[in-house]
Amino acid sequence: MKSNRLLILMPIFVAVALAIGVYLGKNMEGQSEAALFSKKEFTQNDKLQQIISYINSDYVDTVRSQEIVEETISEILQNLDPHSYYIPKQDYAAMNDPLEGEFDGIGIEFRIQEDTIIVVQALAGGPSEELGIMAGDRIITVDGENVTGETINNSKVVKLLKGPKGTTVNVAIKRKGTKDAIDFAIRRDKIPVYSVEAEYMINDSTGYVKVLRFAKDTHSEFMSAMRSLKKQGMTKLILDLRNNTGGYMNSAIDICDEFLPKGDLIVYTKGKARSKREFFATSKGELENVKVAVLINEMSASASEIVAGALQDNDLGTIIGRRSFGKGLVQEGMNWPDGSGVRLTVARYYTPTGRSIQKSYEGGIEDYNNEAYERYNNGELLNSDSIDFPDSLKYTTKGGRIVYGGGGIMPDIFVPIDTVGSSYYLGSLNYQGIFFQFGFQYVDKYRKSLIKTYEAENFARKFKISTDMLQEFYIFAEGKGVDYDEKGASTSEVIIRQRLKATIARNLFREKVFYQVVNEDDIVVQGAIEKLSN
Repeated sequence: MKSNRLLILMPIFVAVALAIGVYLGKNMEGQSEAALFSKKEFTQNDKLQQIISYINSDYVDTVRSQEIVEETISEILQNLDPHSYYIPKQDYAAMNDPLEGEFDGIGIEFRIQEDTIIVVQALAGGPSEELGIMAGDRIITVDGENVTGETINNSKVVKLLKGPKGTTVNVAIKRKGTKDAIDFAIRRDKIPVYSVEAEYMINDSTGYVKVLRFAKDTHSEFMSAMRSLKKQGMTKLILDLRNNTGGYMNSAIDICDEFLPKGDLIVYTKGKARSKREFFATSKGELENVKVAVLINEMSASASEIVAGALQDNDLGTIIGRRSFGKGLVQEGMNWPDGSGVRLTVARYYTPTGRSIQKSYEGGIEDYNNEAYERYNNGELLNSDSIDFPDSLKYTTKGGRIVYGGGGIMPDIFVPIDTVGSSYYLGSLNYQGIFFQFGFQYVDKYRKSLIKTYEAENFARKFKISTDMLQEFYIFAEGKGVDYDEKGASTSEVIIRQRLKATIARNLFREKVFYQVVNEDDIVVQGAIEKLSN
């Protein structure tokens, strides 16, 4: 962190040193009237602009002043807190599109495998699906440019395929079973980015929904899923917010409003230049009679914590899992005409009992981001007793429960990280992405027969990983550089089989069936089912 900061500020340090040298040199020559800046011109607020102007006019070499400005702005903001930041023009769309819920493009999910762009899925309702582009298609040229070979990468593909709505991109596709390439002229359009990744009925009365982020349209997506599940008999819900890092606060408030009766406080915000603002539940709640369990972990942050904190403080539902991340800061945005922007922390948010769940960031941004991983080292992910909250961070709900502030939401039911079946071999397979690579290749090879044999509704129940397939996987892993470990394979065999099945499910039927598979052995989900049943 310190070395990066020195690199960023080095041009400014050099310029200041040069200025001092000029000043001293002129004084030594008897020119005592010399000064870097005229006192009449100088104000404290002008210092940064004046030093940059001086660098531009007098520095020995040509410098890119715009880069200096942007790097300095970024450093200033990061020194305020971990969530105030500068967004360069080239990064703005990538950061903003998921929260806005759409982007301009051709509507495919792709993967680069063996130096070839392969379509994983043509997104429903997008221009590629409407033209008949299918999973497994190989894109070989884009606007006449060959896009196969070692030079192709994800960023290059995105740059070629994304573009303003209404523009056209010409692609040539090689499809299995066809001799010649197929040409498509794809007219780019608005492509939705969904934040509700999966919803299904776990049993006759319990629904499950996975929310990835809190974007502009998350509430409407969520309620669409809820109405569908209620029609199927849902009276209990597992709301999975694990690894959901947040997003728009208003979307979280709207979802809380569906569970809470009119008048219940959901959250309030307050800052030095922002007066206290309270958000209360209205009368629109469609889910007030649904029993809910909310799943969180150490990567659940911000808007996820608003939901968990609001339900917990109002004695509604059960929070299950591990302590959440601990982000309780509110950002507002400012955009510049050049397409860049700033997100500045302007307030803190507080749960209904008055607790701020923002964890400390006094140690700097690197320590702040690594804190979630340090929880493993101090034993917190295995045992909640390792967490010791002082009395000053204890709060009492209306129902008399003790809840805690000072760094994340503590669950009502703690579930430690599952280490059963873990091995170094399993970790290597995960780290190298072997499961996904094999699952993708397997489905690509046998797609027609798999679709003929299985449906989304019965895949999780009917599909089995055979011994021959397991051996094929181990041979594939060796070919990718992960040597076979007999002891590790034996220790982790149950997990290996489950993850293979899950990745095949994802490539064949997408996320809904993927979660049906993984949730069968997920101890947090199984704990939630048991709690709701009782």
